[in-house]
Amino acid sequence: MTISTRGAGKAPAVLVLEDGRIFRGRAYGAVGETFGEAVFNTGMTGYQETLTDPSYHRQVVVMTAPHVGNTGVNDEDDESKRIWVSGYVVRDPARIPSNWRSRRSLDEELASQGVVGISGIDTRALTRHLRERGAMRVGIFSGETLAGDAALLARVQQAPEMKGADLSAEVATAETYVVPAIGEKKFTVAALDLGIKGMTPHRMAERGIEVHVLPATATAEQVYAVNPDGVFLSNGPGDPATADLTVIKAVLERRTPLFGICFGNQLLGRALGFGTYKLKYGHRGINQPVQDRTTGKVEVTAHNHGFAVEAPLDKVSDTPYGRAEVSHVCLNDDVVEGLRLLDQPAFSVQYHPEAAAGPHDAAYLFDRFVSLMEAERA
Repeated sequence: MTISTRGAGKAPAVLVLEDGRIFRGRAYGAVGETFGEAVFNTGMTGYQETLTDPSYHRQVVVMTAPHVGNTGVNDEDDESKRIWVSGYVVRDPARIPSNWRSRRSLDEELASQGVVGISGIDTRALTRHLRERGAMRVGIFSGETLAGDAALLARVQQAPEMKGADLSAEVATAETYVVPAIGEKKFTVAALDLGIKGMTPHRMAERGIEVHVLPATATAEQVYAVNPDGVFLSNGPGDPATADLTVIKAVLERRTPLFGICFGNQLLGRALGFGTYKLKYGHRGINQPVQDRTTGKVEVTAHNHGFAVEAPLDKVSDTPYGRAEVSHVCLNDDVVEGLRLLDQPAFSVQYHPEAAAGPHDAAYLFDRFVSLMEAERA
């Protein structure tokens, strides 16, 4: 990625997809060039949480909502210490942000962090193209990086693909840190940071859990050194087929209560012997309908995943760690959205129950994790 100074709304910009389709607009954020996987997000709000979600590492996010940036950027809603998206695509950027917590415009924030974007294109047409053809590599070019279409397309086609990408260690913490329990401490949880969002340990802390957030490369010995009552597997970017399952298998063998979300759901699935696969265009947004098959309840949930677990929906499966079943399913396309072990305390979901940004329908999953730890202690 090459970056120059801010030139939003002035410099011409070009978005080039790897299949040759081209969209022309104006620079938004930093001027320069960037590459990544083109994906679309259907959320109407929560763009700040989206931008700072580490699961978007090496992805260029297309916003389907036409008007973006209207509430500016504040100092409270970031989910990590930086913006992680590789690029940002919007149709109609707000000229003047209006919100009592706003400190600066989204354009200024993107520029200050070197995030190359493009505005003024038909994001509906781009989204439909990605739905029909699938997520694919993309480049955004502005300023001195502009060249002939053929030359830009060749550069996009040389960029790395998301399939086979091992990215968790690139976004995870380098050192263990502790999020203290709010109020009385009831439990200790070791959370593997595969790309964790800040609100996730906070949701556990609200329930009296002291959370030790460990690097993605932590060993089983380091996990159990904190004497955990439970183990948490976070969300994160990349292809789950590249991840090491040693720690997860050790946790399952010791029958420690286990809760995983998003990337963590995929890793639990692999540890149980299920396969994973790349979705055509993924689920990204805060409006995805999921059914909890254990209760029949339908919840609207926040998603950000391009891979999924391949597990049978119509039967209980035998695994090396006991019987397992699909606990949640997406009502749009029947994608597996959760797994549950029947013979030991372990479960996972494919979405984001921390609700940042997003609805709070799935908050009960943290309570379910607490119940597992309470039962194990009893």
